[in-house]
Amino acid sequence: MEAFEEYLARIDNPQHRARTEEVLAWVTKKFPHLMPKIAWNQPMFTDHGTFIIGFSVAKHHLAVAPERAGINHFSDKIVQAGYDRSKELIRIQWNSPLDFSLLEKVIEFNILDKADCSTFWRK
Repeated sequence: MEAFEEYLARIDNPQHRARTEEVLAWVTKKFPHLMPKIAWNQPMFTDHGTFIIGFSVAKHHLAVAPERAGINHFSDKIVQAGYDRSKELIRIQWNSPLDFSLLEKVIEFNILDKADCSTFWRK
């Protein structure tokens, strides 16, 4: 979590900061082999140098970015969880419950799907 301290300290809203910290801590604990880092001014996790998942804070939601392949693969489950999505983001409203089992599946999907990926982003 040390990699994210500065980022978290810049989140003005204490509830948003606490929720973001909860999610980042959960990923760190659940997937200890993933490398935490800040890139493009947002917290993200990588595996063997390839992007797995990123997060960013917006006024009304926590944005989860698993790349388009992750969004497409879990599109129905994202909608069932009550989350909004775009081509590249899942938007979890601050007052919505967080579906950690869905988040776990998205991260596992990216780890497996990108096991042989030698680039940061999918091509």
